[in-house]
Amino acid sequence: MPVNKVPDSIEFAGDYDLSHIFLHTHKGDVIDIKLLVQELNIYESIYKNALTGSVVIVDAQNLLAKLEINGTERISFKLSTPGAKGVRNIVDCSEATGHPFHVYKISDRRQTSPGSFLYQLHFGSREFMRNMRKRVSRAFKSRLDRAAFSIFVDELDSKKSLTFEPCGNINKTVIPNLRPFDAINMIASRALPGKSSGVGYYFYETTKGFHFRSWENMVVSEGQHPRPIKQEFYYMPMNITDENIPNKIEHDFKSVEDYRFTNTIHDVAANTIGGTYGHRVITHNLFNKTYKQDDYNYHQSFNTTQHTDLGNNLGAISDSNIDEQPENTKTGTSSVSDYPESRISLQSTTQFLHDSDTGAKYGLNVLQDGIKLGQRIAQQAQVVHGTALRLTVKGQSYLEAGDLINFHLRSVDEKNPDGEEDPQYSGNYVITKIRHQITTEKYSMQLECAKDSVKTGFTRSRNQIPRNTNNTTIRDTYVEESGVSAEQRYNNTVRKRDR
Repeated sequence: MPVNKVPDSIEFAGDYDLSHIFLHTHKGDVIDIKLLVQELNIYESIYKNALTGSVVIVDAQNLLAKLEINGTERISFKLSTPGAKGVRNIVDCSEATGHPFHVYKISDRRQTSPGSFLYQLHFGSREFMRNMRKRVSRAFKSRLDRAAFSIFVDELDSKKSLTFEPCGNINKTVIPNLRPFDAINMIASRALPGKSSGVGYYFYETTKGFHFRSWENMVVSEGQHPRPIKQEFYYMPMNITDENIPNKIEHDFKSVEDYRFTNTIHDVAANTIGGTYGHRVITHNLFNKTYKQDDYNYHQSFNTTQHTDLGNNLGAISDSNIDEQPENTKTGTSSVSDYPESRISLQSTTQFLHDSDTGAKYGLNVLQDGIKLGQRIAQQAQVVHGTALRLTVKGQSYLEAGDLINFHLRSVDEKNPDGEEDPQYSGNYVITKIRHQITTEKYSMQLECAKDSVKTGFTRSRNQIPRNTNNTTIRDTYVEESGVSAEQRYNNTVRKRDR
């Protein structure tokens, strides 16, 4: 990997500043392996608690043996887009001002020529390694974000920044000998935002630090205000010449090299089974030996929370009739939301578990436990089974998982001279995963993004669905194959019995 000659000067979109990659051995040696590195990868995701990555090394000096590399080393570097300033714009894994990664595995070693061989060093953050070496057995009775802070500081012993969304619920939580990440994930599943109606948090690490926040906090600020877009991306036609572009570098940063939808909002089967549209929670109260049934309805609940595309009636599916027989006796409709038995969950709860007249999970009235569980499952399913988009773009060190972007996708229509955008698949997305990929030539990123709504809402229709009125036919294969009618078969059976 060549060294940038002018660190603060950007020459092209995909340029990067990476002056060194130090390998710190267990013996105390510090070696700059940048010229040996073919590829550097860093992975971050809102579904992962810690950063991981790898370096691909071509070794002609047999450093593996000379330095006794065995998987207990550290790797430090500082990566940035040239000209980027501030801690939020730099991937700082240096010893002096950042946090080095810890090597934990060596893989894929193979000889590429008589004088050299290739292998990968896999690394993770310090918290990634410490999580595997520690256990938490504690009880907390506080606001849930405070309990997460305590584990983060005391058990993970982290010195990194933690950006959080304040919780709105207080509950006593007992951690039963769990790893720190599992303990925080347990707390996150019960956390309720202080200024919105969502249920459940995400705890994850990016190149800028840790985050403890809800999905709604990724799309709005303070529970209601539109969140600024971090970057806009366009899938642009290739026939635009440089003379027509006022700022070539800015244009290339916003330009998408390749895109693919890995999942779409129209996967109705997955969303039905996952409980996105309709979901029933049966709650068993252990204290008074009763049970309660709560039904979640997607279309009735959609506008009670915030989504990637702000506005009313932007649900990812129409509430039109899908069956001839009305399932909802109040409205006489039969939409996808009118089938709560699509998914059924059973949950036990009780009051006075910790000398408090509240439910066991959220610190609220015990009757709320089933309702909140249904909301959490449905809201997470909207993200997991919603529209998923994969983009390949130029490397931009200031982007991180959880950022809100806008994807401008022109509608594929030959009668679209004005360049109108796709009514469903364009619009706002949240970055859920990032792969930072640095090679000898350029810095690129693979972004995986998700949205739980559409840019333009669907039209509602109450049209009646016609149905074939023919009678149901039931056929006995034994009868058809034997050529004997059912009546004859019965008579023959009776005769044999009477003999």
